[in-house]
Amino acid sequence: MKSIYLDHNATTPIDPRVVAAMQDCYARIGANAGSQHRAGRAARLTLDDAREAIATLLGGEISSAADQFVITSGGTEANNLGILGRAQGEPGRMIISSIEHPSTIAAAGELAQRGWQIDWLKALQSGSICLTHLEELLQNGQPARLVSVMLANNETGVIQPIGEVVERCRAHGVPVHTDAVQVAGKTPIKFRELGVDSLSVAAHKFHGPAGIGGLLVRNGSQLRPILFGGSQQLGMRPGTEPVALVVGMLAALRFWAAESSERHERMESGRKRLESALCEDSTAVVNGTDPRLPHTLNISFCGLDRQAILMALDLAGVACSTGSACASGSSEPSPVLLAMGLDPERIESSLRLSLGATTQPEEIEEAAVRILKTIKHLRQSETAANSRSEPREIRPESV
Repeated sequence: MKSIYLDHNATTPIDPRVVAAMQDCYARIGANAGSQHRAGRAARLTLDDAREAIATLLGGEISSAADQFVITSGGTEANNLGILGRAQGEPGRMIISSIEHPSTIAAAGELAQRGWQIDWLKALQSGSICLTHLEELLQNGQPARLVSVMLANNETGVIQPIGEVVERCRAHGVPVHTDAVQVAGKTPIKFRELGVDSLSVAAHKFHGPAGIGGLLVRNGSQLRPILFGGSQQLGMRPGTEPVALVVGMLAALRFWAAESSERHERMESGRKRLESALCEDSTAVVNGTDPRLPHTLNISFCGLDRQAILMALDLAGVACSTGSACASGSSEPSPVLLAMGLDPERIESSLRLSLGATTQPEEIEEAAVRILKTIKHLRQSETAANSRSEPREIRPESV
C-alpha cells in the first residue's frame, strides 16, 4: 500500500532540482564566505547575490534604503530574533496573538521571565485574531514596544488581517513582527506592502533544504543580535554562512515563483475536494474559515480521539498530524483551537491535513477513501466497546 503524505505543514520533501542547485554550489564553492582570498570572495559574491534575490522574491527593498535578510537556521530562530532582538534595555510590554507558533510563544515566555508584560491578543472562532481587542490593548496600559501576529496560522491555515494590524500599530508607533513560515512558497509575500518590520521564513516549508531560514528586516528597524561570536551579517547573526543552503533556499523560491499559479490552483482544488469528501461524514467539522492558505485543512471528527485517529491513519498509510510539528510529542489539546474557543469535543477530535506542491489529485481521492474508512472503523469499534461495557440486566430465575 502506497503511503500518502499529508503533513506538508510539518516539512516538505526537498525538490530534486533544489538538490541539483546545491550540489552544483558545493562543487563550485569550497571556501568560507568570510575569507579574503579569491575563493572566499567568490563564495561571498554567490552568497550576497542569493541573499538579495531572496529578499526581492519576498517583496523586500534592495536599493539604497535596503532591507536586510538575516540568514538563520530556520523559522524558530528567525522568530526568536524578530522578538528577542527588539527586547533590549529595560523590560517593556509586548502584545502577541494567542494563536502563534510555539517558537513565538516561547520567545514571549522568555521575555516574561525577564520582567516584560505580555498581553495576549484574543482570537475569534473563525480562527482570525480580534482586531477590536487589538485596538483596546493598544489604547490601554503602558505603550507597547512590539506586536507579533502571524501572517497565516500553521494549524488552521487562516490568513490573518496583517494589513489592518499594521495600520493600527503604526497609529501608535508600535513595530510589528509576523511569522510567515507557512505562507512563503504558498502564496505571494509582499514585504514592503505588508508594512511589517520583520518577517520570518523557513526553506523546508516550501520544498527547500532543512536547516535554513531567515528574517527579513525593514531598513531602519532597531534590532540587536541574540547570538554572539562573529561579525558575519553585520554582526546581526554570527556564524559561518551556509552558502549552499542559501542557494538551495533561493532555488526553491524561484521554482515556486515560476510555478506559483499552477501550484496554488492544484493545492487549493485538492484541499477543497478533500474537505468536501470528508464532510460526507456527518460529524466532520472544519476548523477555521476563509480566507485560508490553499493547502491547509483542519478538521474534527467529533466523538473520536485525535491520537487514535492519527495512529489508525498511519496504519492505513496516510501521514498527517494533530497540530504543530514543534508540539507533536505533546498529548495536550491544540493551544490554537483552545484560543479560538472551540468546543472541547471538537478540539479533542481534530486533525491537520496539509498538501504540498507534489500532492497529486489521485492521492487526494485515495486519502479521502482511506480516512472515511478509518473513521467508520473507529466508530464501529467504539460502539462495540461501549456495548460490551454496558451492565447486563439480571433476571431472577423462575420458580
